[in-house]
Amino acid sequence: MTVRRGDTVAVDDVSLTVDDGEFLVLAGPNGSGKTSLVRTFNGLTEPDSGEVRIDGTPVAEDLVGARTAVGMVFQDPRDQIVAATVGADVAFGPENLGLPHAEVDRRAREALSAVGLAGREDERVDALSGGERERLAIAGALAMEPEHLVLDEPFTGLDDPSRRAVLDRLRDLHAAGTGIVVVTHDLRDVLALADRAVVLADGEIAVDGDPESAVAALDADETLGVRVPDGWRPDADPSGLVP
Repeated sequence: MTVRRGDTVAVDDVSLTVDDGEFLVLAGPNGSGKTSLVRTFNGLTEPDSGEVRIDGTPVAEDLVGARTAVGMVFQDPRDQIVAATVGADVAFGPENLGLPHAEVDRRAREALSAVGLAGREDERVDALSGGERERLAIAGALAMEPEHLVLDEPFTGLDDPSRRAVLDRLRDLHAAGTGIVVVTHDLRDVLALADRAVVLADGEIAVDGDPESAVAALDADETLGVRVPDGWRPDADPSGLVP
């Protein structure tokens, strides 16, 4: 698959399969093509060549199905917050699935609790801090309960308790069988949770393997521009706060 941005090739003939239930870290420096790649997963971006399939079905043939199966948390939460209050925003997606009110309420309640916003349903979105809006955007995606969840730089602007809460939720979702893709330029937060790490460089896959082999490859090639956690080990605390 190839994606172009004007005269620039953002994703250069990449072939990537993400298995059901897999926790994949997609890393790389700014401009490496990470966001351009994941935006093709549910049809937000159409590739210039090649195609994306979800369970064998081309995304272009069933955009609604793709966007139900693949939840997306954008780098800028303003791109996906659609309502005036916290509760209305996180309930928006489930309501549009036509779910019963009780199910919408359950999903919204559990999603807000997962990101530390429980009990704040009536607060206005425009009164939230940047970090709180980011947590709300994550809650909105969680409330959809997708088969696959893609998060683009989800920890930017989060304080340590919020980061821990999101990491705990991702761990639980993974354990329950949800596929997780986390896009990042910094591996500290998620590497210990990952089954696999893929590193992009100049729109191409430079590294693809389990976390240990990926770390070895990154240590051997600093030009790839991805930060490896100091003293990282496979059983490290995924909060990144314990060495």
